[in-house]
Amino acid sequence: MKTTLRVNNATHELSVDVRVTLLDALRDVLGLTGTKKGCDQGACGACTVIIDGQRVLSCLTLAAACEGQHVVTIEGLAAGDELHPMQAAFLHCDGLQCGYCTPGQILSAVCAVQEVDAGVPSHVTRDVRETVNRETLSDEEIRERMSGNLCRCAAYPNIVAAVRLVLANEVQS
Repeated sequence: MKTTLRVNNATHELSVDVRVTLLDALRDVLGLTGTKKGCDQGACGACTVIIDGQRVLSCLTLAAACEGQHVVTIEGLAAGDELHPMQAAFLHCDGLQCGYCTPGQILSAVCAVQEVDAGVPSHVTRDVRETVNRETLSDEEIRERMSGNLCRCAAYPNIVAAVRLVLANEVQS
């Protein structure tokens, strides 16, 4: 099947089997290996990408289903040589150990901050009638919003610290 993918602001014409996942298209066809294949079952979050502003598990998404949408991978997050604030925060807070889950963690954290800025509650929001915001967000809320991304090295406290740093606008790129 022929499909057109817009990945990291570049358009790619692909000819792929209809069963090819976005993850495999990114890694094997486009050579964007920052997106990791972890469990290949949607349970670990290592393959997280952003599609039209929403975090998505690329191992469960067909490449052909992404036609007309904008996909952002870890390779497209930085602006040239300037790191995205979340990337800088992960480095500053040592929010990575082996680094395998880090691309998915960072992309998920970017979307988590966007959710907070939009006032979207999570499953642990105490009162969903009240708007969630950067100032009142608890670490429990951050952990809940990041719960779809597993870290086998257990860097969770540092990941929460990185998200908190971005929420406080205290990141130097």
